[in-house]
Amino acid sequence: MFLIRSGAIDGYQRLVSQLGRNPVALIEAAGLSNAQLRNPNTYVSYSKLAELLELSASACDAPLFGLMLSELQTSSVLGELAITLTQQPTVGDALASVNQYLYLHAMGVHVNQVTMGDSITLQLVFDISSPRGIDQLIQMSVGQLATFIIDLLGNDQKFGPLLLRQRAPAGAIAHPERHRGMRIEYNAGYDGIAFPQKWLGRRPHFDEEAMRQHFREFIQLLEQRYPNNLRDQVRDIMGQLLPSGECTVERVATTLDLQPRVLQNRLQKLGTSYAALLKETRQEIAQQHLRARTMGITDLALNLGYAEVSIFSRNFKQWTGQSPRAWQKLHNVDPGA
Repeated sequence: MFLIRSGAIDGYQRLVSQLGRNPVALIEAAGLSNAQLRNPNTYVSYSKLAELLELSASACDAPLFGLMLSELQTSSVLGELAITLTQQPTVGDALASVNQYLYLHAMGVHVNQVTMGDSITLQLVFDISSPRGIDQLIQMSVGQLATFIIDLLGNDQKFGPLLLRQRAPAGAIAHPERHRGMRIEYNAGYDGIAFPQKWLGRRPHFDEEAMRQHFREFIQLLEQRYPNNLRDQVRDIMGQLLPSGECTVERVATTLDLQPRVLQNRLQKLGTSYAALLKETRQEIAQQHLRARTMGITDLALNLGYAEVSIFSRNFKQWTGQSPRAWQKLHNVDPGA
């Protein structure tokens, strides 16, 4: 079963409401629940999300719904993946790392980098399918890829067209013809974008103010999601930082705009500690992936910030009394559920 962070459709309810439809009703019609989408780091079925986008495009009479949704989003929709990639030494290094880290955001999609003359093409390939098709999902994903590349290289660059294999929708003249200034080209040979190969050697554009704004908005989101609940706020941040290998008390405290000692003292007053919450978060994430068989034991250990699989296995046995593989055999879920 392929999964994706629910944060991928950030702005969905706002867009559907703007188009005069009830987003909650559409979410339920697709077999999802509104509660599933509240936490952007909750993983949901990729095919179900594709079905939701197709239902929404039809209900809203918006054949470019996926692109319209991506227009409302920033690179922060990719979560920690965006931050990890922008910290690579060159644009080429960042793109080389995309498939290595893409599973943090979505499983079942790949970015193929193909050289065509003096250009580099980034082509999206999906392993998933949905009864209603995945056209809207492709639109949204290509739009998100374009936004990320523009942020990576800087807004002052002139980019080529945004390419879609889909046919131009009927009455497309009434819908967006450009995305982030990029002309939309239909009936293309692939889904993706292209830019000059010489740009690969550039340093990634890092907008420090935009990053600070991202963290300010993230703190506000945490406060809205977990009002007056520091424990859950910390666990949410840990869940995002673990795959990057940078889940330290200093990094978590900085994200919350606190000093590490202040964070530790507040957690102590709540009857817990950083170490206890880290254990809880790791165990919950491990059990989620083991149930759904979304990744192997080795990848799971790395995803949880462990340098060695043996350390993860030993800790997991301390938590549950069983090895990860033995626990998985007893708690495996139907992949189609």
